[in-house]
Amino acid sequence: MRETGLLEPKGPVMMKKMTLRLLYWELQHYSSSGASVVAIDNKIEQAMDLVKSHLMYAVREEVEVLKEQIKELIERNSQLEQENTLLKNLASPEQLAQFQQQVQTASPTSGGAQTGPLTQSQGPGPTA
Repeated sequence: MRETGLLEPKGPVMMKKMTLRLLYWELQHYSSSGASVVAIDNKIEQAMDLVKSHLMYAVREEVEVLKEQIKELIERNSQLEQENTLLKNLASPEQLAQFQQQVQTASPTSGGAQTGPLTQSQGPGPTA
C-alpha cells in the first residue's frame, strides 16, 4: 500500500532531509535578499536625504533672494510715495484737478491712480 510506504523509515527521513534542505535554501535566499533589500532601502533613504538637503538649500537661497527683493521694493515704494507727496504739494489746484480728470477718464473701472510718471503738462508750475 502506498500510505505505508510513506511511513517507512527511509520515507520520513528522506522527507525530513528534503524539508530541511528546502528550509535552509529558503533561509539563505531570504536572508541574502533581505540583506540586499535593506541595502537598497538604505541607499534610497540616503538619496532621499541628499535630495531633501539640496531642496532645503535651494529654498533657503531663494528665500534670501526674495527677502532682498522685498527690501528693495519697500525702499522704492517709500521713495515713490515721497516723490508723489512732493509733486502733489508743488502742483497747483488746477493741475491736480486736471490730473484727477485724466485718471478718471483713463481707467474708470479700475478706480486706481495712474501708474506712469507725470508728463511735462502735469508737472508743477504754471501752464501756458
